[in-house]
Amino acid sequence: MILAAGLGTRMRPITDTLPKPLVTVAGRSLIDHAIDNLVAAGVKRTVVNVHYRGAQLREHLQTVDRIEIEISDETDRLLDSGGGIVKALPLLGADPFAIVNADTFWLESPGGDVSSLRAMADAWDGNRMDMLLMTARLDQCTGYDGKGDFLVDADGRLRRHDRVSADPVVYPGAAIIHPRIFEDAPNEPFSLNWCFDRAIASDRLFGFAMSGHILTIGTPEAIGEAETVMARFGANP
Repeated sequence: MILAAGLGTRMRPITDTLPKPLVTVAGRSLIDHAIDNLVAAGVKRTVVNVHYRGAQLREHLQTVDRIEIEISDETDRLLDSGGGIVKALPLLGADPFAIVNADTFWLESPGGDVSSLRAMADAWDGNRMDMLLMTARLDQCTGYDGKGDFLVDADGRLRRHDRVSADPVVYPGAAIIHPRIFEDAPNEPFSLNWCFDRAIASDRLFGFAMSGHILTIGTPEAIGEAETVMARFGANP
């Protein structure tokens, strides 16, 4: 699933007339970069949720032919990241599935022969995990303005960053999720943070360290920063 329903308020004035997933970086829309990452991992089908300027996004997605796309419509009510996935569950099915954010994509390490998402899928273990999050070091991120999101233990389990410990990792918005994590979820808009905390409480939140570089496009200034990194890598994601 591609989470693409956000308002993109930090991207104004660009998003005054354009949904954030259609903002362009290096000549391609953000959602096309996200789809590139999915296709590289062998994904054949995705669900995209839409809300703000959804008609524009739908029109663009109709031109995409390298992956099957279904729409989860949130036009009437924006449901946040967790609520949006719950609404889309009938389209996603009962098996584990991947999610990615429409405003974040990654560049694979030069010479790498397996996509980070494909490698993460290979590492999935439903007997131990309810959620497996892609993680990156701070020096692997451009456009991220936080101080880290999680800490990783020796077994790969994640817990919240306490803002004191060294070597935190960043969650760049890509994950594999078993739908059971949404059992008894709030019947209202809610963040995926609710799921993270539930999985942490049961020791079933794990991280997967990616080897490339994460680009987060949160502001207009982040576009140029991302394009500089892409030029340095010498290739599209």
